[in-house]
Amino acid sequence: MSTFVAREFYKEEQFMSKGEEFYAKLKISLEETTTFPTKYMFKFIIPTDKAKMVQIEDMFNHLGAVINTKPSKSGKYTSLTILVNMNSSDEIIEKYQEVAIIEGIISL
Repeated sequence: MSTFVAREFYKEEQFMSKGEEFYAKLKISLEETTTFPTKYMFKFIIPTDKAKMVQIEDMFNHLGAVINTKPSKSGKYTSLTILVNMNSSDEIIEKYQEVAIIEGIISL
């Protein structure tokens, strides 16, 4: 890598938020390990709330996703496993960013 390119990369890294850095690393990892299109498994944990579950289901249903839910032992949380065809690492990242607006969601 040339000195100029390395400096420019370093400048970009300095200004990336933790979220942007996470998604940049995820993109690299997905592109190195995945052949697209692929069936991708999303896993989320949310506080048990029917409205939040419906919101997530609506974000994936138009994609022909298979969505499974499982309440925690206490019933306070619900895990969602979503299996869906994805055409690129960018599509996967867009979905993670889309669901990130849901209060209390944890992406695994």
